[in-house]
Amino acid sequence: MPSFVIASKCDGCKALDKTACQYICPNDLMTLNSQLMKAYNRDPSMCWECYSCVKICPTQAIEVRGYADFVPLGASVTPMRSSEDILWTVQFRNKEIKPKRFKFPTRRGVAEGKAQPFDHFPTGDADLKSPTLMSEPAGLNNEVGPVKFDKIPTL
Repeated sequence: MPSFVIASKCDGCKALDKTACQYICPNDLMTLNSQLMKAYNRDPSMCWECYSCVKICPTQAIEVRGYADFVPLGASVTPMRSSEDILWTVQFRNKEIKPKRFKFPTRRGVAEGKAQPFDHFPTGDADLKSPTLMSEPAGLNNEVGPVKFDKIPTL
């Protein structure tokens, strides 16, 4: 199920130019209603359910139904983000069952906005146009990388 905004919790990130969910959405779906100062998902059918908006929302106003592989039917999942980790709380449909909590670290030792996605791998223009993958040839345990054959080799 795509992300949805609980209007009573949303404060539109206090009328900034862009809400946190607008900033983080990889599919550019989250929008701010300037009259109501509430965010909303403008095209739920295009939502990837990536949880980016859910994790970044400072008021916990955005929800996505949890995937069946980790959240039972009817349960809700809520993240609480800190600078070092995310605490996920699963509240079951049966309120007599205690909520389950899982804590996962975010990137450690890397300041926000400073992550290097390719790390020590080259990212020059020629490398991006190359037919090899970024971890080749080392990932293939081959010094040469993929080899183009003019003829199919016979064994």
